[in-house]
Amino acid sequence: MKTSNPVLSRLGQAAERERMAGYAPAGPYGPATGQPGYGQPYPTADGGFPAAPPTVQPMTIDDVVVKTVTLLGVTGISAVAAWNLIPDAVAGPAFFGAAILGLVLGLVISFMRIANPALVLTYAVVEGVFVGMASKFFESLYDGIVLQAVVATFGVFFLMAVLYKVRAIRATPKFARGLIAVMGGLFAVMLINLVLSLFGFNTGLRDGGVLGIGFSLICIVVASLSFILSFNEVEEGVRMGLPAKYAWTCAFGILVSLVWLYLEILRLLSYFQGDD
Repeated sequence: MKTSNPVLSRLGQAAERERMAGYAPAGPYGPATGQPGYGQPYPTADGGFPAAPPTVQPMTIDDVVVKTVTLLGVTGISAVAAWNLIPDAVAGPAFFGAAILGLVLGLVISFMRIANPALVLTYAVVEGVFVGMASKFFESLYDGIVLQAVVATFGVFFLMAVLYKVRAIRATPKFARGLIAVMGGLFAVMLINLVLSLFGFNTGLRDGGVLGIGFSLICIVVASLSFILSFNEVEEGVRMGLPAKYAWTCAFGILVSLVWLYLEILRLLSYFQGDD
């Protein structure tokens, strides 16, 4: 199992060891020593003892689709609830609190590669609050902008899916390394810009000027290309036979890209809205 993704390679090796172990559950009277299915391989007709049949359900494309739709549903419901239930008086603290908590959860899931449905679903709920508060703010300024951003976001997502399907864009090792480096640089710039803004410095990166528009366009392009990495991760994971639980990790990656893309499109659209 060779892949350009070292994380997937390690997960694939772990999954293969897990499948080759082939331990079956104990019978009603507990484990029976020497009987096939518990610590012993299943014999064949000629008396051989090959590896036991798989006991780990491998991940499929359908698994990832279902998990992704589930996370999107949870995020959407959480966003609608936050929009309608959180008072305007605490909208700011709710927005920043959800942003910080979502960042922490996202880093934990990303770096620890945790395939934990409860943790990933919690992240979706928190991101829903964050997205809901941001959407409510922009919608209060520009009527209809949220619907435009949602349509554009999913339009870009399906376009990237088609481009990946026809191999117009390939997730080569060089492409992956370059894109990850650019993403890291962008997040560093955004973090520095946020810190400077807290001290009253305006860099112009988040204004409606030429610099702000250009920066948003770069973020949108990079966020769109990040789907290529997510699609490749799913394809490679299925090919390598990763356990089904890792569909949550793949769905998490797609959700992160969708939220980032949506927020950048929302911001870009606001630059071109007329003053009320």
